[in-house]
Amino acid sequence: MADNILGRSGRDMLEALIAGERDPQVLANFARGRMRAKHAQLVEALTGRFDTHHAELARVLLDAIDSLSAQVDLLTLRIDELVAQIPAAKAPVPPSGPADGATVLPLGIVDRLDEVPGIGARAAQTIIAEIGLDMAQFPSAGHLVSWAKTAPRTVQSGPKTRSGKAEKGNRYLKGVLAEVATGAAKTDTFLGERYRRLARRRGKQRALVAVSRSILVVVWHLLADPTARFADLGPDYYDKRIDKDRRTRNLIRQLNALGHQVTLTPAA
Repeated sequence: MADNILGRSGRDMLEALIAGERDPQVLANFARGRMRAKHAQLVEALTGRFDTHHAELARVLLDAIDSLSAQVDLLTLRIDELVAQIPAAKAPVPPSGPADGATVLPLGIVDRLDEVPGIGARAAQTIIAEIGLDMAQFPSAGHLVSWAKTAPRTVQSGPKTRSGKAEKGNRYLKGVLAEVATGAAKTDTFLGERYRRLARRRGKQRALVAVSRSILVVVWHLLADPTARFADLGPDYYDKRIDKDRRTRNLIRQLNALGHQVTLTPAA
C-alpha cells in the first residue's frame, strides 16, 4: 500500500533518506517513468534538513503503512472467500431454450451486480455487506430506498410542502452508491443519460443522488430475484418513449396560441 500511496519512486527516495543518503542529486536519480522529466523540481524539493530523527519517524510511518497493507490484503482475501461461498443463481433460460450444446452457467450475485454500470466487484461486496441478501426485510424497492435515505424528504409547513434534503442514513452504503453513480454518469447507458438529463435541469449533485437511487432500485430487484439479470434500457430510452404525434399536436397548439399559422412538411 505504501507503494500505491507514494509510488515506487517516492518509496525508493524515502528508503534512501532513511539509509543516510542526503545528496539531492543522488536522491532525484531514483525517479522513474514520467518523474524523470521533473529532475530539477525533485532536486529543489529534496534540498533541505533531514536528520536522523526524521529518518526514524519516516521508518516508523512506512512500517505502519506496510503492516496495514498486509492486513488489508488478508481481509480482502477473506472477503473473496466468503463471497465465493454465496450460493449462485442460474441465469434465466431464453424462451426458445438453450442452444444445442450450450449450458446455463450459474452466476454469482457479485457477478450479476457487476453488470450494472458503475458497480465493480468491490462496490458489489460493500453493497451486499451493508444491506444483506435477504430482501424479505424490504418488501419493495421503495422500502430499501427509504431505509437507505436516498430519497428526498417532504417538508411540510402549514399548507405548504417542499422537497428537502435526504437524511443521513447508512454512510458506508451512501458512500459507495455515490462512487457508483459517479462512474455510471460517465457511461453511454440509460443511467448515464438519466444523469445528463437531470443535471441540465436540477444540477449535478441532485442528478447524482437520483442516479444512486435508481441504482439501488436495480440492486433490490437483482437481490430479490436470484435469476434476474441487469438489462440496460439504452441511452435512447427517453427518446423512444416520446409520443411524436402528441408532441407535434402540442407544439402546433402552442404556436397557434402565439398567432402563427403552422404548415407541416414531412421530412424526406
